[in-house]
Parts: sequence; C-alpha cells; structure tokens
Amino acid sequence: MEDLPCKGCRGMCCGPVPITEQELKKIKKKITATPKKMRLDLKNQQRFYGTCIFYDEINDRCGIHSVRPSICRAFGYYNNLVCFRKSKVAFGKNYIASELSIGILSIGFTWNDFIGVGRL
Repeated sequence: MEDLPCKGCRGMCCGPVPITEQELKKIKKKITATPKKMRLDLKNQQRFYGTCIFYDEINDRCGIHSVRPSICRAFGYYNNLVCFRKSKVAFGKNYIASELSIGILSIGFTWNDFIGVGRL
C-alpha cells in the first residue's frame, strides 16, 4: 500500500472517529500504558470540535497510532474515505465497518471517559 501524505494535514481528516467496543478496550489499555506526562500533554491540547481527542496537534500525528480504530486504518484507501491530498490511493471499494460503533471519539467519548484510566 502506498503511504498517505498525513504530515501537514493538522488532523483535518481525524474525525469524527467511530469506535467499536473492542477498539475502546485497546485504546484504554494503550492510555493506561502511556506515561503520565505524555497523557497529559495529549489531553491538554486544543483541537477543533469533532477532531479526534487522540490527535496530537503538537506533533502532527495520531497519539494512539498502534491501536487506532479500523476507520483510521482504512482512511484514504477506500472510495468513501478518500484522502483529499492523494485521492489516487483509493482502490475502488467502499469501506464498511465489520462491527457496530458504540460511539464517536471527541463527541460520544471524551477525555472524561479516560480519566479513571491510568489516573490522569
């Protein structure tokens, strides 16, 4: 797969982000394992409304990349999730989630849902 030009996008494509129950569990585990200073640095960043709460504005990248939701992994590679900077990467199929979403990061799930995790 060809890489997307994500650097410089400043999170424009990072939201809304629907997540499944399994993805939520993986994210909570990742947040628990993240050092407190890194969690706080990520949590306290200002973002545009609707941008994923885990988008790292300072470093211009996903703050939970290794456990990012399936829609994030699919973004740019499906016709209904085309990257506006590199649309030719999409390969002619539409993305369809394999599991039902339980909410949206930044709207249905906020940092308040993770405060008890790892004692933010």
